[in-house]
Amino acid sequence: MVERDELNNYCNNYLSVSKFKDYGPNGLQVEGCQKINKIVSGVSANLELINLAVKEKADAIFVHHGIFWDNESNLIAGAKRKKIDLLIKNNINLFSYHLPLDEHPEVGNNVSLGKILGIQQMKSVEDSFLWQGELDTDLKTLTSLIEKKLDRTPQVFGETNKSINSIAWCTGGAQGFIDEAINLNVDLYLSGEVSERTPAAAKENNIIYISAGHHATERYGVQSLCSHLSSQFNLKHKFLEVENSV
Repeated sequence: MVERDELNNYCNNYLSVSKFKDYGPNGLQVEGCQKINKIVSGVSANLELINLAVKEKADAIFVHHGIFWDNESNLIAGAKRKKIDLLIKNNINLFSYHLPLDEHPEVGNNVSLGKILGIQQMKSVEDSFLWQGELDTDLKTLTSLIEKKLDRTPQVFGETNKSINSIAWCTGGAQGFIDEAINLNVDLYLSGEVSERTPAAAKENNIIYISAGHHATERYGVQSLCSHLSSQFNLKHKFLEVENSV
């Protein structure tokens, strides 16, 4: 068991929250009970996830995508009101970590996905959100591995016959960083989503692009974080999967 404020301070320090200029607040977004014993994790703070957390009798929810974003209305109405009301009525804390969770070298989304895919010599790219590493495989083997591990059939674009020895990746909606990946001269770039220009960019620059799902690629950082917290503070933890095809 841990005090809410102690847990919040620990996470903010561990994830170096103050170093990031983000699209919304990181850390405690909705205050619940003071003493925390059971935590649950999920990708996004949608209504279905919060309802599942209520059924689990959780003291706190940890997510990658929280409730508040800079580009959204400040009104507490509609679905946002329902979510906040449900959290408050059940005295559940909501913690959200976006960019700090993407980039963390131990429990981040990028490093966690890299481990799952067996990428070697992983490192973050300087002054970028991208990571890069090494593989010794072919496209058919890699796509089969992605489908098995992420439970998602990936979309593949670009030259499909060359071997894959180098890879860059960034989880979530980072398809716009393909130009950075091209400059790294890697064989393949992987992210979660695809835009209209992405297939042409891959083909014209002799790079393979894989879209493996925004939700699917960002399941793992929050699980790694909560596993760490569970060990650090002797907390119960359960990951709650809410299906999302994007």
